[in-house]
Amino acid sequence: MRKLHADEADIDENLVRRLLAAQFPQWARLPVEEFPSSGTVNAVYRLGGHMSVRLPRVEWGVGDVEKEREWPARLAPLLPVPIPEVLGRGVPGEGYPWPWSVCRWLDGDNPVEGRLGDAGPLAKDLAEFVAAFRRVELPDGPAAYRGGPLETQDTATREAIGKLGGLIDTAAATAAWESALRAPAADRPVWVHADLMPGNLLVEDGRLTGVVDFATAGVGDPACDLIVAWNLLPATARDVFRDALGADDATWERGRGRALSMALIMLPYYLGTNPVIAANARHVIHEVITDLS
Repeated sequence: MRKLHADEADIDENLVRRLLAAQFPQWARLPVEEFPSSGTVNAVYRLGGHMSVRLPRVEWGVGDVEKEREWPARLAPLLPVPIPEVLGRGVPGEGYPWPWSVCRWLDGDNPVEGRLGDAGPLAKDLAEFVAAFRRVELPDGPAAYRGGPLETQDTATREAIGKLGGLIDTAAATAAWESALRAPAADRPVWVHADLMPGNLLVEDGRLTGVVDFATAGVGDPACDLIVAWNLLPATARDVFRDALGADDATWERGRGRALSMALIMLPYYLGTNPVIAANARHVIHEVITDLS
């Protein structure tokens, strides 16, 4: 498995087989194959035809395991498309130091920015998913990752811009970011997924069939879930998404700023290790700057 972070655990198919044999012998004879995910926190392995194994790559991703074991089960009945279901709760063993999970496999392919064709139906599906998430009223929800005020990302965003000279139009990126910072804050927090990247979406025949990776989910700024308008949807479908969701100007501005901030921070970090994430980050930066030009 290619490593994305300096402090990653050593994970491979042999480790996964040993963990299964020791803790879930009923699944130990099923085929195990590394899944080429663009995810950055968990390693994913296909287990047979209907399951997957998810293992945190790094210690700072370990806290997500319990969150993904608790909240998706409570959210699933409230959302319009399937989301992950945990079938087995693994514990440290075989030299692997952290908890891990066996999940039900969800069919579908990750959409790719710039290759969607008619994205109008998908835009409406995404708006329906976001709207359903916002209607969730589960009490005591965790704080969404990156779900606080936009200005909490200011230092990291500007530091990232400083690393990108020669790779992007840093002046235009700075102007776009400062424009987003001027947008009024959210009236109230709502439930959000907070990481609607293409790698966390599943589609078939141009329609949304599933959403994965709920480690970032929780209560926060509703603009968090607008990032998909720039990291995936073409300009022709962006208005379809906005109209279906009824996003006001302030929320739209913050959403664009959140998409930009994420892209700016990810690009220098993953430039040499994760080409899928780096390409998407470049795409977002271009789309946001073009949006405002």
